[in-house]
Amino acid sequence: MTAALEVTNLHVNIGENRILKGIDLHVKQGEIHALMGPNGSGKSTLAYSLAGHPAYVPTAGQATFDGHDLLEMEADERSRAGLFLAFQYPVAVPGVTVAKFLRQAVNSRRQAINPDDAGMPIPEFRRLLRDKMDILGIDQKFAGRYLNEGFSGGEKKRAEILQMAMLEPKIAIMDETDSGLDIDALRIVAEGAVRLHEMNNMGVLVITHYQRILNYVQPDRVHIMLDGRIVESGGAELALHLEENGYDWLRDKYGAAEAV
Repeated sequence: MTAALEVTNLHVNIGENRILKGIDLHVKQGEIHALMGPNGSGKSTLAYSLAGHPAYVPTAGQATFDGHDLLEMEADERSRAGLFLAFQYPVAVPGVTVAKFLRQAVNSRRQAINPDDAGMPIPEFRRLLRDKMDILGIDQKFAGRYLNEGFSGGEKKRAEILQMAMLEPKIAIMDETDSGLDIDALRIVAEGAVRLHEMNNMGVLVITHYQRILNYVQPDRVHIMLDGRIVESGGAELALHLEENGYDWLRDKYGAAEAV
């Protein structure tokens, strides 16, 4: 059965501030959607709300994932159900290698399903990790480095893609994964995401300001967000139109103020 992320009239506050003002979005497993919009439009708020960040409080609306009420699930339950969030700014974890972090993540998921599971045997895990790194074109030495400590922007995002490969989510939300990347790093990370999409029928919601990542991760649908609402949806040509014309035409059309 194909999983789907369905968001209906979602409103979210941060403290006393209304950020999301009625979001409707439907992403099926196997589809690629792009969510674009200027700073302050609410894109990352949507990502964190769907992932279960406790500071982002839904005040109205619904969100379901694979037929289950997403808003009633804890963050780890959402992850185990098959929803993944790739962060815009991944944090460093000093003293914990990439391999150790990934093994803990894989074993935690197995043990949540079966508390008696002793975890994936180390030789099996090493084979799996090596295979995934080969598929993504990541050097094997990468696994021995401390997670995100001293990593370049591209290396941090590559580590996120490797997590996606190991956990095999049904739908991945990529929150401005292109932020801070040069052209070569962008291509490597984007092509890795596309490979996982093709191999695992993974759905992808790409959150971005710019068209450039969409040259590699080609979307089935593009949505434009402004002032807490999705105001336009269309095909890939909508992103090209936005690249050429900016956001002013949307502000004029919908009466939204420019973010400071």
